Amino acid sequence: MKHKHAKTKVEKEPALKGTLASVLFLGFFLIFTWVSVYFLFLNRL
Repeated sequence: MKHKHAKTKVEKEPALKGTLASVLFLGFFLIFTWVSVYFLFLNRL
């Protein structure tokens, strides 16, 4: 049972790296979008 758990943990590492990259990409995209809209709002005042 312990061996199976360790094997599963090792197999999930690349998936976690991919998930982290996806989350970071989405986070930067959302921040960029909000900042762009904010500056657009400031320019129209």
